[in-house]
Amino acid sequence: MLHVELSSELAPLLEKDPFAKAFALDGEVFRCVKNRKTIRFLWNGKPYFVKLHGGVGWKEIFKNLFQFKRPVLGAANEYRAIRHLEKLGIDTMRVCAFGERGWNPAARESFLITAELERMTPLEDFCRDWKIQPPDPALKRRLITRLAEVCAGMHYSGLNHRDCYICHFLLDRTALEQKDEIRLFVLDLHRAEIRKRIPRRLRVKDLAGIFFSSMDLGLSRADALRFMAVYRRGGPLDRHLWRNVQETALRLYRKEWKKDPSPCPEKSLS
Repeated sequence: MLHVELSSELAPLLEKDPFAKAFALDGEVFRCVKNRKTIRFLWNGKPYFVKLHGGVGWKEIFKNLFQFKRPVLGAANEYRAIRHLEKLGIDTMRVCAFGERGWNPAARESFLITAELERMTPLEDFCRDWKIQPPDPALKRRLITRLAEVCAGMHYSGLNHRDCYICHFLLDRTALEQKDEIRLFVLDLHRAEIRKRIPRRLRVKDLAGIFFSSMDLGLSRADALRFMAVYRRGGPLDRHLWRNVQETALRLYRKEWKKDPSPCPEKSLS
């Protein structure tokens, strides 16, 4: 199996031997774990990120299968998720190059190059001081609404993120400052899954990630209800979903911080 896509801007850099040249790219290493490496590099003065994937090995594949998880075999996972979001009109990374080779899933090599998203702020950082410096109420409502719309768009189209925390949603500062427009870009999609319909437990896990990562921002019950109201516009939900989301988010918080959030949610979100 061999699949290579090169944009016109990176073709001069990679076209003669895409895999050798992609794996030889040099720059600032952002992540290096097991068989994966993420590097920021410059080409013609513009910044890009390359994600390099070596073979995961059969041990990793079987470990995931025994845990009832889909193994991530390479960059194709994130590539497909990006293309899926593009079709939905949801802002995400821009693919500049992609390559995958090898029939053996345990030894498959792949790479993905995306353009750096410039003048962006992770939503977690943008909202970090809200608890002590409350934001403009209208801006807060718009951000919550857009975040709920993006999450609903992903989920009702069959995509679950699997790392669904607000740090993985980038706010476009240029759009906000120059056009008063809320644009959120979704990133870190290497574990995302796409189905006709996502299982309930994975919907709960993603939504709990959003609630967990928002618990220290000084948000109110009304803010949570706003998110829920916008999200459910996508389609029907079972009556206990939000209660399970809240319970899962609290468990995540207690596991991570060894304490209850302050104030601790007492009322059910169902």
